[in-house]
Amino acid sequence: MFTIYPAIDLRGGKVVRLKEGDPARMTSYSDDPAEMAKRWIDAGSTWLHVVNLDGAFGESDNANRDALESILKLSTRVQFGGGMRSLDSIEAALSLGVSRVILGTIAIEQPEIVRDALSRFGAEHIAVGIDARDGLVRTRGWKDNSGVPALDLALQMRGFGLGTVIFTDVSRDGLGSGLNIPATRELSEKSGLDVIASGGVHTIDDVKAAKDAGLAGCIIGRALYDGTVELVKALQV
Repeated sequence: MFTIYPAIDLRGGKVVRLKEGDPARMTSYSDDPAEMAKRWIDAGSTWLHVVNLDGAFGESDNANRDALESILKLSTRVQFGGGMRSLDSIEAALSLGVSRVILGTIAIEQPEIVRDALSRFGAEHIAVGIDARDGLVRTRGWKDNSGVPALDLALQMRGFGLGTVIFTDVSRDGLGSGLNIPATRELSEKSGLDVIASGGVHTIDDVKAAKDAGLAGCIIGRALYDGTVELVKALQV
């Protein structure tokens, strides 16, 4: 089933969006993440995509934990990522009520943690975020180039029992230039994984293209906040 994931990116307890993952190119949209989450749930969303940007950048911010807990009280399914680089942090997020944890940097730096997490918590609770520029995986909040091709990482993770990947073309994220459908479709077809598209949704046509490409879903961020996509209409796709 094709699923729409409204994105709530947290930095310092606020809802923000970045351009190409650059903290210097940040727009703040709300001081109340739970209110924003309720807005998307009231529109009909059954999942939310929540990211702890402070964690992704290797910084610590308890305000984002408070924000996450306030969102989880709304009783919706949340996939959550950003800076979780140990089994303890994964377990802590799941125990709070997160439905699916997204692992990024550790998939490159410590793949055995992903393997162990899949074994301990089950594939339905674990996703790997593959964030790429020019086909190569980026890590540490997209700052570092791992040199590893996205498909190679996806196939390694599938070998561990992974079922779901979130693929982001970093060069398009937050710019409204459209999803990289060819690269995302290729990753889906060659890996055999459920691939959720991320990075660049600008219009309803981008959502339709993701569905037509046979993808598992897409994440919508800036387009919702800037009003170029109405969530109710996206959900009808």
